[in-house]
Amino acid sequence: MKTIGMIGGVSWESSRLYYEIINREVQKRLGGVHSAKALLWSFDLDEMVGLQRSGRWDEAAARMADAGVRLARAGADFLIICCNTMHLMSEEVERAAGIPLLHIADPLGAKIEADGFSRVGLLGSCFTMEDDRITNRRLAEKFGIETIVPEKSDAAEVDRVIQEEFVRSRFLDSSRARYREIMARLVVRGAQGIILGCTEIPLLVKPEDASVPLYDTTRLHALATVNYALV
Repeated sequence: MKTIGMIGGVSWESSRLYYEIINREVQKRLGGVHSAKALLWSFDLDEMVGLQRSGRWDEAAARMADAGVRLARAGADFLIICCNTMHLMSEEVERAAGIPLLHIADPLGAKIEADGFSRVGLLGSCFTMEDDRITNRRLAEKFGIETIVPEKSDAAEVDRVIQEEFVRSRFLDSSRARYREIMARLVVRGAQGIILGCTEIPLLVKPEDASVPLYDTTRLHALATVNYALV
């Protein structure tokens, strides 16, 4: 079994989900009391959010790369970033660490492609929805998948819920209702599925909340991590 290097804390809620999914899947596949061999670097979320909001992405990338290097030195065989947004600097992290990094968009694209879809909606932080380098471009170039994002006011609401509620472990029925409405409008615009492109969204939104398939990036990424660790 390979040792997983997990870069998390962005937020700890999503890191918890990754850790649970990965360990349950390892035990399911190997039986007994098996669990994953993993190392976790967890950031102080407030510090990282401050860098994001002030546009200090170079500094954020340097910190992420440093975490990757530290995990590699500690014995990680490969890396995952337990956050969609911070994949903005995935190439820098992989290059600095000198070990493979499993990108969150790759198992996502493979699943959407296998389902035969070519146009999907994307929910996530404002950065994930606005910056094509995080998810959209990789899906287009590797899998031929087009992504559409909510209109301006809807996108602002999606981001507000993430930044003000999810990171404080608040998962409200009122926000779930708004997400349902936003997803429905994406379907009207031609979305054949919806990407839950913030790793905390699956804690709020469930398959029954949309009329099309939902793509949980957290779960897809975590399961792909187990596949890679056990090869």
